[in-house]
Amino acid sequence: MNASLFDEPAVQAIAPGVTLVRGLALPVEKPLLDAIATVLDAAPWRQMQTPGGQNMAVWMTNCGPLGWVSDRAGYRYQASDPISALPWPALPAAFAALAHEAAEQAGYADFTPDACLVNRYLPGTRLSLHQDRDEQDFTQPIVSVSLGLPAVFLLGGLSRSDKTARLPLSHGDVLVWGGPARLRFHGVMPVAEGQHPALGAMRINLTFRKAG
Repeated sequence: MNASLFDEPAVQAIAPGVTLVRGLALPVEKPLLDAIATVLDAAPWRQMQTPGGQNMAVWMTNCGPLGWVSDRAGYRYQASDPISALPWPALPAAFAALAHEAAEQAGYADFTPDACLVNRYLPGTRLSLHQDRDEQDFTQPIVSVSLGLPAVFLLGGLSRSDKTARLPLSHGDVLVWGGPARLRFHGVMPVAEGQHPALGAMRINLTFRKAG
């Protein structure tokens, strides 16, 4: 008799350097959502542009000492919000604690992020394959928290042409990749229509990095 998905361990080793922790964020759902609202009050959603002038499909903001920005000048991290010229909102304690715990469960001890990208996906939004290369220290992992509508994460290889694996992600799941997987290409398939009890027709992704 085949085991059901519910019999799988919460911590799943997906590939060398890649760990999926199912439901890790569920016990702290309310603090996370409250913290997101606080961040958005200070630094609202915005649609950034690529260096080529195209609007990005994913709307986003940042919190923490550094924030990721993209415009005609290129991709980079900076300490101030380009819209307000003020520092990005502080990294909420609930965010930092979850990122640290997820990294530790994945085998990356003492992870202290200095940047959190807060991304909003509406139904139909996708994220094309890319590598995270704007950070200074590739020995530090990426911690990615899924909230709201489910999504399918695409995990590729070290070349854009490598075959991708599809990882279904649900509300509360946390994916961590680093070490030999730190520069693997990755993306998100178009988010399907739906309604989530807490976030409605929306997926929010918190992506923690050590950028500086």
